[in-house]
Amino acid sequence: MYFGSVKYLLAIINKLLTVYSKNGGCAYDIGCAFSKTLANSTLGPPIKEHFAFWDAGKYSALNALKLVQLLMAKLESIRVELCLNDNNFPEFFDQERIYLDNQLSIHYVEALDKLTERRAEWDLAHESANNALTEVNIGSLEQMNDALKQARIRVNSLYSKLQNTEMLVAHCEVVLSVDQRWVIGGEEYNCFKDKVTLGKYCAALDELECLVVMRLFKLSKLTFSGTGLRYKLHQKISKALQQRSDAIHNAINCYNVQATSLIPPRPKIAWKDITEYSFLGKFDLLRDSHTDVQDKD
Repeated sequence: MYFGSVKYLLAIINKLLTVYSKNGGCAYDIGCAFSKTLANSTLGPPIKEHFAFWDAGKYSALNALKLVQLLMAKLESIRVELCLNDNNFPEFFDQERIYLDNQLSIHYVEALDKLTERRAEWDLAHESANNALTEVNIGSLEQMNDALKQARIRVNSLYSKLQNTEMLVAHCEVVLSVDQRWVIGGEEYNCFKDKVTLGKYCAALDELECLVVMRLFKLSKLTFSGTGLRYKLHQKISKALQQRSDAIHNAINCYNVQATSLIPPRPKIAWKDITEYSFLGKFDLLRDSHTDVQDKD
């Protein structure tokens, strides 16, 4: 389109900037020459800002748009494959929110238990500090000074840990909107205490599983035929198995403690049970580790 004067072009640009601001756009076949005219006019500063915005952000915006389109396509493919409708997604969001709230409540109960332990440790250290001088021979200033120094270090260290735990509990209460702190043994506390115990059991079982898998890998290296293992390598693997066995013994003890704390208690496991596992499929305890997602609707 031909315009009789440049002033009409400037008026059009001014109107576009007024209505659309940075979101507007235009194109001219005389863009190179006209850009100089715009730069020398009163519209120069907003025009420079407009082009600076598009030069810096247009590629990021286009890449983001492509990414959104790709994700939308994948979402549509999953929706069709799983026979989902638009009403399912708010339900999934609510389920996830409830799950996260429960996890935070579990973390809050753990923090309350830790706070009780920290207070007991600090009270004991404070009492020990008050009685520190009674265990020192009278007249031994050096021993008195060392006793007071050790007591002060212990008290300060435990008090710092107590403060950190207090801050953690307070943070959980803010996020959960808890008006009054849960009482240990109370209704809210007991509601999630069983889940805390189950979580510790699952963690102990996961650690035991990891060690058993690593032991099976080491055994497979020893028994694999045709490897031509040298003596030194054989000794190295045997030593690693011995170290792994010590770690498994500790993991078994930890597991048995957590297994007996459940209601009802889970069966204990012994070292001879571990030695009979030739492959992971025989580790029946893994079936009780976590909730099977396949059971979900």
